[in-house]
Amino acid sequence: MNKILTAILLVLSMQTAWAIDLNDAKAQGLVGEARTGYLAAVQKPASAEVKALISNVNAKRKAQFEKAAAKTGTTIPQVSNRFYELAVQKTRPGHYIQDASGRWKTK
Repeated sequence: MNKILTAILLVLSMQTAWAIDLNDAKAQGLVGEARTGYLAAVQKPASAEVKALISNVNAKRKAQFEKAAAKTGTTIPQVSNRFYELAVQKTRPGHYIQDASGRWKTK
């Protein structure tokens, strides 16, 4: 019984180690800040893990954009554009941002 518990804990810890977080994905150049205010894959095709991260982050961003737009009486595109501007300012050197023409570049 003890061996089974140890094996389960080992598998769970390995799954956590495999999961990529936003900071790691940005540092590895896998994702960047798109002009839309959302996160996007820099390298294509993106892995399933990166796609899942992007989907999760963007769902949270969309919800926040909707709340901010409703609160301020603006549109979601206005909020997401402003978010992008702020995200670019906060982006670390070496991480990717999308320029006005849609090309990826490092900050």
